Amino acid sequence: MDPFADRLANLVRERRSPVLVGLDPRFERLPGELTAAVTSGDAKAQADAYRRFCEGIIDVVASLVAAVKPQLAFFEQLGPAGMDALHATVRYARQRGLLVILDGKRNDIGSTAIGYADAYLGAESAWGGDALTVSPYLGQDSLAPFAEVAVERGAGIFVLVKTSNPGGADFQDLVAGNETLYRHVARHVEELAARSTSASGYGAVGAVVGATYPDQLAELRQLMPHAWLLVPGFGTQGGTAEDVAAAFDADGLGALINASRSIIFAYDRPEYKDRFGADRWQSAVETATREMIGQLGKFASMRDE
Repeated sequence: MDPFADRLANLVRERRSPVLVGLDPRFERLPGELTAAVTSGDAKAQADAYRRFCEGIIDVVASLVAAVKPQLAFFEQLGPAGMDALHATVRYARQRGLLVILDGKRNDIGSTAIGYADAYLGAESAWGGDALTVSPYLGQDSLAPFAEVAVERGAGIFVLVKTSNPGGADFQDLVAGNETLYRHVARHVEELAARSTSASGYGAVGAVVGATYPDQLAELRQLMPHAWLLVPGFGTQGGTAEDVAAAFDADGLGALINASRSIIFAYDRPEYKDRFGADRWQSAVETATREMIGQLGKFASMRDE
């Protein structure tokens, strides 16, 4: 299989869109048509509603974006039924031509790290993910197994470097050896990315950098020129198109801008509620996705090679 970085670059160019749609199903926010027949405590029926909701979103965005990002926690809450729904969602997204980034923020050391990588990365893995989010807290030897498996299978990983939540600064901004911890992590990510660089100019190892810290985003784009950036925090968390402008390279590539709630629950946003409502929730998803693509188009030129 071609390297993940190249497949991602090709799809972003083809669809002229750097938008990454997060699949974060929350039962209380699903359209009524999906929950009306579900009784309280029925995990199997709730999981089926999650599956149908995610597949409905995928149907809308498959031609508009390069990738989707299922948040594993919401599926795991439902136990085995939820995991069946996750597996079906991943399979359906891949069938529709989308890359799948599994958001589980996994990590451990030694054989356990290898086990996580083997489980989640690549079409031949149990979960069939194209990429996985990974925590760097256990150090370099914990990231190496993920990077190695990713390269072997044409997959990718996104390492948490500067996250979008306010509490991320508690540890990530601490200074060690005259540099912040997030810069130390970024330097290692860049080393791993540079070692695995392919035709697109990017490697198998990318970084999660939040839109809510635009100055640090610009700093980290310069520090990690070979790493795809996964940028959360757009929309509901307050990040704007101007905030993420520095994430892109000179060709308008190199960054995926994630939006979850602001897209998948668009029908419930004030500006769309009267226009669409729950009955036309997929139309609201499409409109919100297209509007986000338009906003980002000012900065992500995505010029053809």
